[in-house]
Amino acid sequence: MAVIVLSIGTTHPWNVAGVGRDLVVGCARECRVFTAVAAVSAQDSTGVIALGPVAQELFEAQLSALPWESAGAVRVGALPTSAAVRAVAAALKARPWLPAVVDPVFAASRGGELADRAARDALEEELATLSSVVLTPNLCEAAALLHVDTIERSNLGEAATRLRARGTGAVLLTGGHLEGNPADALATSDGVELFSEARIAGAMHGTGCTLAMVLACELASGKPLPAAVRVARAFVRAEIARH
Repeated sequence: MAVIVLSIGTTHPWNVAGVGRDLVVGCARECRVFTAVAAVSAQDSTGVIALGPVAQELFEAQLSALPWESAGAVRVGALPTSAAVRAVAAALKARPWLPAVVDPVFAASRGGELADRAARDALEEELATLSSVVLTPNLCEAAALLHVDTIERSNLGEAATRLRARGTGAVLLTGGHLEGNPADALATSDGVELFSEARIAGAMHGTGCTLAMVLACELASGKPLPAAVRVARAFVRAEIARH
C-alpha cells in the first residue's frame, strides 16, 4: 500500500508550486497525495495575478474528507485567511502523532501576496507552535515570524532555534537567498545542524514547495528527520540542476 501524504494549500496554474506541485513530487516519491484546497490562484512568470480563497465551509468540508487516519504526514502550504489557518491548526492539534511539514508561504517568489496579515498572525500563533510541526521558512518568512528586518548567515542557526523555541517540533530554515553558497539550518531538540554546498547554476520556481513536500514524503515513509532533510535537499538540488 502506498504511503499517503495530505497536501493542504493553494493552487498554481502551472503546477510549479502549491498543491499541484505536491501531486507531481508525491508521484516522483511514490506517495499517494490527497489534497484540500484553501485558495485558487492565478499566477504566471510575473507573480500573483489574482487570488480567490475557497469558502470556509467548503474548505472545512475538504479537511473533513481527508483520510487522516491513513496518512503518514501532512504538507501545509499557503493559507490565505486566518480562518483557514485555524481550521488546519485544529485538525493537526487533534492528531498530535501526525508529522506536519508547514511551509509558511506568505507571498509568491515572483511577487504578490498569498496570505493576508491576519493569516500571517494566525500562523505564527496557531501553527508555528505545535510540537508535531516541522516549520520550513525561507529567510524572508523567518524574518517576518521573528519580527526582524533580516537574517544573516552568521545567525542562521540562532534564528532557527528562536523559532523552534515557540513550541514547534523542528525548524528547517532555508538560506537559498544568501549571498554566496546557500546554507540551511535544522533546529531540533538535539541542537542545530547546518547544511551548505556550492551553489548550483540555474534557477527553479517552487523550490520551497518541493523541499517541503519531499520532506513530508520521507517522514511519511518513516525516515528520521535529519535523514529526511538530507534526501529533500538532495532532491531539490537535483531538480535545480535539471532546469
